Amino acid sequence: MIQLLWPWLLAALPFPWFMLRWMPAMDSGQPIRLPIYGELSQAAAAGTHTRRMPGLRPFIAGLIWVLLVAAACRPVWLGDPIQLPTSGRDLMLAVDVSGSMEEADMEIAGQRVNRLKAVQAVATDFIERRIGDRVGLILFGDRAYVYSPLSLDRDTVATLLGDALVGLAGQKTAIGDAIGLAAKRLQDSPSDERVLVLLTDGVNTAGELDPDKAAELAATLGIRIHTIGFGGGSRSLSGFFQIQQAQIDERQLQQIAEQTGGRYFRARDTAELVAIYQLLDDIEPVEVDALSVRPQDELYPWPLAAAGLLAVFLVMSAHPWWRRETPA
Repeated sequence: MIQLLWPWLLAALPFPWFMLRWMPAMDSGQPIRLPIYGELSQAAAAGTHTRRMPGLRPFIAGLIWVLLVAAACRPVWLGDPIQLPTSGRDLMLAVDVSGSMEEADMEIAGQRVNRLKAVQAVATDFIERRIGDRVGLILFGDRAYVYSPLSLDRDTVATLLGDALVGLAGQKTAIGDAIGLAAKRLQDSPSDERVLVLLTDGVNTAGELDPDKAAELAATLGIRIHTIGFGGGSRSLSGFFQIQQAQIDERQLQQIAEQTGGRYFRARDTAELVAIYQLLDDIEPVEVDALSVRPQDELYPWPLAAAGLLAVFLVMSAHPWWRRETPA
């Protein structure tokens, strides 16, 4: 799209007309003193006739003026808006991929899926909504691994989360190691808002770092931890008896969250998990006033060059060697 940066200069377009209309005519008794005046006089005395292009020359002169005014208005070509990275949060997601996440006790669109599939579907939408945040991903089982470092490329982080598999990091649950690894990645972050969202369906059964000690370290570094206990309830079969799922240490997860200024959430099904991630959007809001720029290319050289070429043509057309002379 073309835009004029100084459109008020368009007011200069009728200036030549005002000059011709209102300025007094020049006294014909005063000769014009030009370097080529003598040549013009001699040509007239020799009885020659010149092809003057009487209608074209004023048109070209007017066109030159229009082009000069257009160049003075600074026309630019505006490209598509480009979203600028905003100084949002550094948000790390820690997702449990231990063996218990294989339990197919969740539903998505009426289909039975395992817990990890439910987390992938819900957390992917959450990641895509975190505009302006740097998002990272940690997967933990027997140990914790950085699956995706902090990045503004949310699509890549969401894709990597979708590719995660149950048991990829082992069958047990190392909650303390996951918190410790997240604290290590976030401690040198330049952002003032550093957040860890940890999701698990079990208790700490592996790893070298105690979860409470890891939470204490995170609190010292100013890292806020929100914990989510997912699944782990009991479900009935045929209405006669219940199967007890793996238990969640809710007391410990709640203590981790409170110690770091975060919150603990409990999700027993996919719908509750969706509501929790939506609530996290409210607790940790994204930058709604994200900045964007539109690249612009200066176009004024084009009308300026065209005006210059036409001016050269106009001057050259008045030169004796340009004119075709015929005997009177």
